[in-house]
Amino acid sequence: MEHVELFFKSIFIDNMVFATFLGMCSYLAVSKKVSTAVGLGAAVIFVLAITVPLNWLLDQYILQPGALTWLGPEFAEYDLSFLSFIMFIATIATMVQLVEIVVEKFSPSLYNSLGIFLPLIAVNCAILGGSLFMQSREIASLGLALNYGISSGIGWFLAILAIAAIREKIRYSSVPAPLRGLGITFIITGLMAIGFMSFGGMLTGGDEVAKKEDTTVKVEEKIELSEEEKVLADNLNKVSE
Repeated sequence: MEHVELFFKSIFIDNMVFATFLGMCSYLAVSKKVSTAVGLGAAVIFVLAITVPLNWLLDQYILQPGALTWLGPEFAEYDLSFLSFIMFIATIATMVQLVEIVVEKFSPSLYNSLGIFLPLIAVNCAILGGSLFMQSREIASLGLALNYGISSGIGWFLAILAIAAIREKIRYSSVPAPLRGLGITFIITGLMAIGFMSFGGMLTGGDEVAKKEDTTVKVEEKIELSEEEKVLADNLNKVSE
């Protein structure tokens, strides 16, 4: 259940684009065609799926205060958390280089259409944000970290795919001249962000039911206590008589 909740929450509620507005540069620049959006989105999913678990391992066994205890008790006081940014970015840059080599080898047309934005995944704030959110939210296990990386990538992929499909359609629409281009794109992005905010009820609904159940239990306990008090009062009256 924890994996399912994290999966849907990362895609719809904590969406990288619509909730935190990360990765907007490539989101806006490479969303003119669905084909290029699909290619870049798939690359982002792959990079997040690899880097988030790797950075979780680095954080758990190297960077956190006391994480080096596996080397010996004399390393228990070491704190390498100040190296988090450097280590995370190094891992991301390595994976992005691997993706760039693979795309250039097997799909030169996609490599040319993505242009400079493919190597720029290394400095895409959505990629680094995935690792930093994983660290700040204290993801408990490697499996959850892998789940979070994949689901965050899918959320970013859905965002860029949706805006690319819309931009292809509105190209033939009568958009007012001052709003053509990035203007209407920003407006549509804001509207989609409002729509994705409505998915927050997927998780809060269960909390409200749980609260109602707790309240009902407390009321029933009070009623039971009041009945016990009545019995005690009746017994006291009988004794006094």
